Amino acid sequence: MSSRPVIIAIDGPSGAGKGTVARALASHLSFRHVDTGAMYRAVAWKALHDGLDLSNAAAIAAVAAAARFEVNSRIVIDDADVTAVIRTGEIDGAAAIVARHPEVRRVLVERQRAYGREGSVVMEGRDIGTVVFPEADVKIYLDATPEERARRRAGDQAHAASRGGGVDSVAAALEARDRSDRTRTVSPLTVATDATYVDTTGVPIADVVARVLAAVEDALARRQRG
Repeated sequence: MSSRPVIIAIDGPSGAGKGTVARALASHLSFRHVDTGAMYRAVAWKALHDGLDLSNAAAIAAVAAAARFEVNSRIVIDDADVTAVIRTGEIDGAAAIVARHPEVRRVLVERQRAYGREGSVVMEGRDIGTVVFPEADVKIYLDATPEERARRRAGDQAHAASRGGGVDSVAAALEARDRSDRTRTVSPLTVATDATYVDTTGVPIADVVARVLAAVEDALARRQRG
């Protein structure tokens, strides 16, 4: 097999299971796992922390360009561990604003591509297979019904925005985020034409991981033969 790093792209909307599946794949394959959504959240947190106007694209892009990131089991920006604090309703909304700025996306996409050049990676987000790594070895798009995604997010204890909130309120927040992600002018959320589409509605997570892992192993076997 070529020594070129293997890139596995996992895309999809919030609550579809990207994080759980991506972490499981990365662990199984001993690849690095990168949650690109957490990078946008961290930049949004930093901008708010510094008192910046989130509508000032140039200022937010400067934050992203200068930031020192650690994106592994912990999310760290400029030595601040923000792993927990970026999973709040405030940061949900702020990250959606930040992610719509083309200047910010250009900065973070280049940083994400640099991670891919450093070694094999399972990278999750909303534009990995379409923009960040259109040449990815494997592209997976995870999806689920809005009702299923809201139910999962409402029960996610790691996501502070969902604690104490009903499914209806979570569903409304997810709908707003979906609308923002799908209508932005740069890198909208969409399914790559060559992605494997997986509907996770009502499917046990172990079965989803098994299906995705089978697709990955098949793609890597083809790469080795080629």
